Amino acid sequence: MKYVCDVCGYEYDPEIGDPDNGIAAGTKFEDLPEDWVCPLCGVGKDQFSPKAE
Repeated sequence: MKYVCDVCGYEYDPEIGDPDNGIAAGTKFEDLPEDWVCPLCGVGKDQFSPKAE
């Protein structure tokens, strides 16, 4: 499932991960480190919502 940043609209796709920040492809949103932040605007995981499929 993809998650979208409520602040800036960045979409976290687990199939891609966040390679620029050391997050491997295949990493579920729930498995991201607690200190991971949105790569675009810097807000925490609590500011993301599941994307409606």
